[in-house]
Amino acid sequence: MSDQLKSILFTAVVALVCSLLLSGAASGLKARKLRNVAVDRQKNILKAVGLIGPDQAVTASQIEQRYAKNIRCYTLTGAGRIVDGEAGDGLPVCFYIKDGGAAAYILPVDSRGLWGKIHGYMAIENDGKTVAGFSVYSHNETPGLGGEIEKPWFQKNFVGKKIVDEKGDFVSVGIVKGKVTDVIAKAQQPNYVDGISGASLTGKFLTSGLKKVLMEYEPLSDQFRKGAVDLPAGG
Repeated sequence: MSDQLKSILFTAVVALVCSLLLSGAASGLKARKLRNVAVDRQKNILKAVGLIGPDQAVTASQIEQRYAKNIRCYTLTGAGRIVDGEAGDGLPVCFYIKDGGAAAYILPVDSRGLWGKIHGYMAIENDGKTVAGFSVYSHNETPGLGGEIEKPWFQKNFVGKKIVDEKGDFVSVGIVKGKVTDVIAKAQQPNYVDGISGASLTGKFLTSGLKKVLMEYEPLSDQFRKGAVDLPAGG
């Protein structure tokens, strides 16, 4: 066998081995990446209902165990009926199950931001009126300005706010420019949170996005307000 042919065969074998190694590594990393994405989603759902504190350190396994113990996810149909599974044409919704019943329900937030999409979760207490928590896990807002939406100080401002007015009609929850107590009439203050200095556009876009999401889930919220929620068997 000529030296030239040996070189060609050697190069081919090395290329094949490298290709197999890279393929194996990619498959392994893909599985790990998918798990990390799932765990991050679960973590933010748990944060939205207060099952993980803002500065609490938890492992992936702890997140998965806590999620499996406390959270059940379903699909909300166009008719407002809750059905098993997270697939189909309906809206995804998760419930915080406590003492055999729904203590809160968690809605995925998909809102426009100043520089891109804002993704997070908003939890509503089982009265169908009161915000239990809010978390953001993905955004492209400016650090130190709109990027403050990911900080605990901003997110905790939503806890206890109302999505209905004093008459019980749906109004959503919004973010003001400045402080609520300075710019909003007292009767409407339960429906607003303080804005972020220098990030009024982020607040404006997120306000619009939250209203859109909450409006989509209003049939479910109305059921909770009427005490007429019927979870599938086993929930």
